[in-house]
Amino acid sequence: MNKIEHIGIAVKDIQKANQLYEILLGVAAYKEEIVESEQVQTSFFKMGESKIELLQGLSTDDAITKFIEKRGEGIHHIAFDVQNIEQKMAALKAKGFRLLNEKPKPGADNKMIAFIHPKRTNGVLIELCQDRTTYEEES
Repeated sequence: MNKIEHIGIAVKDIQKANQLYEILLGVAAYKEEIVESEQVQTSFFKMGESKIELLQGLSTDDAITKFIEKRGEGIHHIAFDVQNIEQKMAALKAKGFRLLNEKPKPGADNKMIAFIHPKRTNGVLIELCQDRTTYEEES
């Protein structure tokens, strides 16, 4: 894993959270988008190489809404940048990690993503991220 790509924070109201983080961080979100496959709206803030991703669920049964119902708003996942997501997934699977995805899928911020089940990572949901452009060059 190359670096922490971002920290994902589950929120009930992304517009209110955007206002809060703009004040807190002193910068505006650089990107907002809806990820249909995950049924979430996202908003990204960047400070240096660090990123914060705010996530709001768009339905009653998406992962973010369920997370908030169970645990409340807060840190949802930590995402790591990887060189070759498919190789990293295979290596982690071989080491006994349970993946929530069999193949990488499109995510927010032009990334291909996959998740590691939190039961194997001390309760922390881990996301693997690879820039979609480099992923497509490898495929």
